[in-house]
Amino acid sequence: LPARAARPKLALPIRPDTDPLPPGGAAGCAFGGRFYALEETWHPDLGEPFGVMRCVICHCEPQRNRRGKPVGKVNCKNMKQDCPVPACPRATLLPGHCCHTCPKALPASPEKTPTPHFDTFEYFQDKEDDLDKPYNDRSYLSSEGLARDDARAEFVALLTSGPEPWHPTSSAVAKARLTLLRSCLLFSISYERLGRPSRVRFSDPEGNVLFEHPVQKSAAPEDGMLCGMWRTVSKANIQLLRGEQLRVSLVTRAQPSGEVHGHILKHRALFAETFGAILTSPDPTHLGAGGMAMLTLSDTESNLHFILMARGLLEPSAGGKGGTWAPHRAWQCPGWGGGTHTSWHDPDFAEVLGDLSARELQWLVRGQLRILAETEGRHARQLAGTITTRRGCDTIQSVLCGADALLPAATGAVGSAKLALHENGTLEYQVQVVGTASEVVSITLETKPRRKSKRNVLLDMTPNFKDGLVSAGPSARDAHMLLQNELFLNVATKDWAEGELRGQVISLPYSGLLARFTEMPVALAGQLVSPPVASGAGGHAWLSLDEHCHLHYEISVAGLGRPAEGTVSAHLHGVAELGELGTRPHQHKRLLKGFYSTEVR
Repeated sequence: LPARAARPKLALPIRPDTDPLPPGGAAGCAFGGRFYALEETWHPDLGEPFGVMRCVICHCEPQRNRRGKPVGKVNCKNMKQDCPVPACPRATLLPGHCCHTCPKALPASPEKTPTPHFDTFEYFQDKEDDLDKPYNDRSYLSSEGLARDDARAEFVALLTSGPEPWHPTSSAVAKARLTLLRSCLLFSISYERLGRPSRVRFSDPEGNVLFEHPVQKSAAPEDGMLCGMWRTVSKANIQLLRGEQLRVSLVTRAQPSGEVHGHILKHRALFAETFGAILTSPDPTHLGAGGMAMLTLSDTESNLHFILMARGLLEPSAGGKGGTWAPHRAWQCPGWGGGTHTSWHDPDFAEVLGDLSARELQWLVRGQLRILAETEGRHARQLAGTITTRRGCDTIQSVLCGADALLPAATGAVGSAKLALHENGTLEYQVQVVGTASEVVSITLETKPRRKSKRNVLLDMTPNFKDGLVSAGPSARDAHMLLQNELFLNVATKDWAEGELRGQVISLPYSGLLARFTEMPVALAGQLVSPPVASGAGGHAWLSLDEHCHLHYEISVAGLGRPAEGTVSAHLHGVAELGELGTRPHQHKRLLKGFYSTEVR
């Protein structure tokens, strides 16, 4: 088409380089037109007017994709965060240096300080695939690949009112999901039969309190859940965490010593969890009992894998000192009865339910399937809970840009999307589109195409574009793929029938920025630049200004680079201190020139 032939080429502020990529698909990182081997480090060159960023160091970190092949991920950080605090009140920044030093004094011995969770940015390298050349859908991040990151580890904890050394005083149950990102521990905790907790407490095996997190009223996306972060966890505490030696407790006003407690365990199956349940006892006098289930669908078959953890359900027999577990069984059933039965003798249990029918899969995604565990015998006990889609504090979002479209476009347009999958199976979404060449004709949720002209549309969201609620909802398989970062949003316009904008739907880990729960991000588009730029890249940003005039920001960008070489996505987040504005009402002032430290430049 003439409109496509006239598309200008993407121009980025990254200096091009003529060095060819190594043949044979060698593992490494492509950045700024150059190829870097695994473990190689360099200073990024952003071209004019920025030039070489001498105080920023980039590292090609080795990773493995879903097929087990070695790949590279570019991780850059600002070296100013490792600068020691000067001992003098008037430290100066010498030319060519990254750290302030005291005048007429020898430089202080460098002391490494923990790198904060904020003020970093990551570039995610594309994943090669067997797609046809005209198609560009290769930037693919799966939850499995993220779980294999050495800087990331997943943990889980079941919190109940017992056992010893705490005497059971409550029937409340909580389930905690924890993620260690470098030296920062993120946690999302859902609970039942519990009043609003006031604090989350972490302690060592001796009961010493290591960290307490005060719970804010608005720091969660829904009721019955809380979100938090333990920044800069020490190396000693990380060792305790990885050694499963830490405990987590929820403190309430009624129980200042903690109402529910649990050991933090490293669980390999946690990254694949897409459905879950909290199990409570129907007997209100059965204190200290509870359980949780983590479930996931098979990749290709209608099999439901689940792991059940229970406390206070299996009791030692009256005649045995060491205790023998009484047999009990669990089954999944809709509200009107029926289901599958199985038996086991351990407090933690794993099972696979094969060949679920279409009706059972529909019950699963709509939150109409229950899991029940009970003991047999004279004093039978029960735990039961409703299975829902995975609950958490992460934000399901997508940056839609022209460079990631199946047929790459460079119109300067951008799309921004935020999605929420509710417990009843409905999908709520908000999509904003800026700067498209023509009117939007369709918005679809799709899988990754395997061949040219073989788009696989799972859900047509066009009729609900205005109100942003898809009442029909996705299937159980679609919900599973959505929570596994395996789906894409595609925006087609009148001039671009195959799609002018496209982006992978990715869950962003909780960052402490509450604006993500309540607001749509600010779109970053080439068409919004003055003068407009016909770029294939795009992004969006969440911004929040606190009472201390500190700007908290979180930025996601996509489509950086040339589509023929593979595009790059980046995620930046941090905090910056803003100065005072002038008194003139229409005075324009550049507040931030770079997001590489807590200082305005």
